Amino acid sequence: QVQLVESGGGSVQAGGSLRLSCEYSGLTSSKYCLAWFRRAPGKEREGIGSLHYTGSSMISSSVKGRFTISQDTAKNILHLDMNNLDPDDTAIYYCAAEHGSGICRTGPMIPPTLYHYWGQGTQVAVSS
Repeated sequence: QVQLVESGGGSVQAGGSLRLSCEYSGLTSSKYCLAWFRRAPGKEREGIGSLHYTGSSMISSSVKGRFTISQDTAKNILHLDMNNLDPDDTAIYYCAAEHGSGICRTGPMIPPTLYHYWGQGTQVAVSS
């Protein structure tokens, strides 16, 4: 059973930084993908970054240069480092996983439909 548990959300002022973590377990296939999504109030869920089991990662153009995705394979933790945060980054951030296909994205997009396992989400609030 795949389980994903996010942590690290909170409130921060504009320009600040946060590190989100996602502890994952139950990925039985060697071909897996991990990803971060967010859902801002009144907006659709947005894929922010993905990480392929080979270690290759991709960050969405909307946050590129400010956000970084990384993985601690020894501890089975996926991180999202967020710098220079803006009020527009306010959202619930979700960790997601897929295993078996190893397909993490379609071109520059990270469709939520590719991912079958989701964490409960962690709230990030950025004030101006």
